[in-house]
Amino acid sequence: MLQPVRFHNGCIELLDQTLLPHVEEWLGIDTVDRLSEAIRSLRVRGAPAIGIAAAYGMALAVRGASDHAVAMRRLRAAGETLAGARPTAVNLFWAIERMRRVARASTECAPEALADLLLAEARRLHAEDIRGNRRIGALGASLLSPASRVLTHCNTGALATGGYGTALGIVRTAWRRGRLREVIVDETRPLLQGARLTAWELRREAIPFRLIVDAAAGSIIRDGRVDAVFVGADRIAANGDVANKIGSYPLAVLARRHRVPFLSVAPISTIDPATASGNAIPIELRDPSEVCGIREVRLAPEGVEASNPAFDVVPHDLITAIVTERGVLRPPYGEAIRRVLAA
Repeated sequence: MLQPVRFHNGCIELLDQTLLPHVEEWLGIDTVDRLSEAIRSLRVRGAPAIGIAAAYGMALAVRGASDHAVAMRRLRAAGETLAGARPTAVNLFWAIERMRRVARASTECAPEALADLLLAEARRLHAEDIRGNRRIGALGASLLSPASRVLTHCNTGALATGGYGTALGIVRTAWRRGRLREVIVDETRPLLQGARLTAWELRREAIPFRLIVDAAAGSIIRDGRVDAVFVGADRIAANGDVANKIGSYPLAVLARRHRVPFLSVAPISTIDPATASGNAIPIELRDPSEVCGIREVRLAPEGVEASNPAFDVVPHDLITAIVTERGVLRPPYGEAIRRVLAA
């Protein structure tokens, strides 16, 4: 099973997703600063995968500390550095706080013992994500009729998680259960996570798919060639509004117009009960140059001004259901979210 993040021989190893699909190269990360850069530059990406990488980074930070006080200072600094890498994906902050809780409960530990405890917690978090994703896959696949055609946006597979996938985990499970006819993969401009990453994952598993440009989604949905739209989530507000890769909102509008189910798929750790609605979710603005070309090839004229929001917000009233490892949430989402978090 593909795992884009792993910890081996005292080092975080990341599959560099900026080089896919043409080059499969693993990066060895031995400092928090290098990990922060890898998160910021999308060498590791996807809300759950970012959270897992951050958890390993917190464990890495305290290695070699001279005493407990130094270890705690390093841990605080690591959390601040990693939290600044990307502002929208709440899994990052959730994982950092989970590691801080372990440290706060271990005040008598020597630094190396604390590092071992944190590493064990990071591995536990990683394993929980994979188990949760498999549960999500089973729950989501049961919602599909046989021979369904599913449209996906961005990459929500093993590359974006601990190793199985959220929305693409449903696709994977549905294919194995004989409930899937075809996946429609949109390219996901400007960084082409659909064309580069989702297509790479589906091809590895011989799951039938068709790649389209983002602008073709409307006509394909209108023509009845899509039975459901599945997207991931980077943050889910308390009222059920979902922040996800830019382009998710227009897909939700199109799906509602043509009576196609639109589902958001994410682990419970993506729900942020402290954020009342999507209006309060911070939206990451990335380098405008990403819009003006593809990698090293510039397409727009020099001097062109561009805007590059990485995410948009889908209002809860456009979402048919939210699939989590603890169940399929349906409206009213505020009540459903409170119930599932309390459980």
